Amino acid sequence: MATDRFQGHDYFLMDELLSEEHKLVRNSVRDWVKKEVSPIIEDCCQKAEFPKHIVKGLAEIGAFGPYIPEEYGGGGLDQISYGLIMQELERGDSGIRSTASVQSSLVMYPIFTYGSEEQKKKYLPKLASGEYLGCFGLTEPDHGSNPNGMLSNIKDAGDHVILNGSKMWISNAPFADVAVVWAKNEDGKIQGMVVERGMEGFTTPETHGKWSLRASATGELVFDNVKIPKENIFPNVIGLKGPLGCLNSARYGIAWGAIGAAMDCYDSALRYSKERIQFGRPIGGFQLQQKKLAEMITEITKAQTLTWRLGVLKNENRATPQQISMAKRNNVDMALKIAREARQIHGGMGITGEYPIMRHMMNLESVITYEGTHDIHLLITGMDVTGENAFM
Repeated sequence: MATDRFQGHDYFLMDELLSEEHKLVRNSVRDWVKKEVSPIIEDCCQKAEFPKHIVKGLAEIGAFGPYIPEEYGGGGLDQISYGLIMQELERGDSGIRSTASVQSSLVMYPIFTYGSEEQKKKYLPKLASGEYLGCFGLTEPDHGSNPNGMLSNIKDAGDHVILNGSKMWISNAPFADVAVVWAKNEDGKIQGMVVERGMEGFTTPETHGKWSLRASATGELVFDNVKIPKENIFPNVIGLKGPLGCLNSARYGIAWGAIGAAMDCYDSALRYSKERIQFGRPIGGFQLQQKKLAEMITEITKAQTLTWRLGVLKNENRATPQQISMAKRNNVDMALKIAREARQIHGGMGITGEYPIMRHMMNLESVITYEGTHDIHLLITGMDVTGENAFM
């Protein structure tokens, strides 16, 4: 089993901007990742297996719904704490962070924000404890970046609705107990609902053959005349703003998470540069390697500053969707570039499972696409600064 030698990197003393609670949360999750994730994650990735046994541990460290009020089983923490949890989990692996991110921002968040009191009491405590694992159904085979074009639909049938359609690229789908699903009603308006495993006509086939997020389970959601009780429909939202609100929360977590992946690649490359001897001295003593490392820590520091400020704004309910888009796009792009440079520093060893570089690199190829592609987020920023809609 691999030994996790990671050390945190804080070039601009960002810790001075964190509270003692923030640092306690971060360090607790970091220790858990070192003990429970790092020793097994390479093997899980090679075998394309999700380590289901860690779900209980994720719940115990407060990774499920950390900002959900304690009365519903959440941690009652602030948004910076949530971000730091995502950072440390993705430092371990993007797939592990995805599991927690989906559970928190795409399942618990909509139930808490859009659900009835009965829905909150029924689902949130079990999701927070890890008794239930959830997934989020928005993306369809023919509708990714344009979710408004979805074909999944519900038809009124008295005390219930009939759900038909399908979703794909759904994290946690193969073993999720509940799914938050978005579909169009008979008026063509989008509504959200909770679909439970075991409902007749609801199946979750697994997606195989992935080169990315191999330690995360991905699948489809297929609905064939599924009867959904009307009490499972969210009463407090209608329209695309429902799922987009969830995505804003998830994208915020990803902006932090990507920093974790970048720091892990940088940490490995820095250590390797000091230990690898060529031409009679460590390769870290050569100009080109120092250039790579200097640029890595500069970009990580910029991303840390960006997310900390975004976290402050989020705590004050002032963070805009456009600001979240900028942070998600910038930080994932940054992390992917750092992974590629770190691979160069590691030379041939960089492609092996002895180091985390290729695993992070391939994972980030998914992260740069899901929750809004790199290009879509560029257009969101472009529309915000120009006032012109380039989507049409």
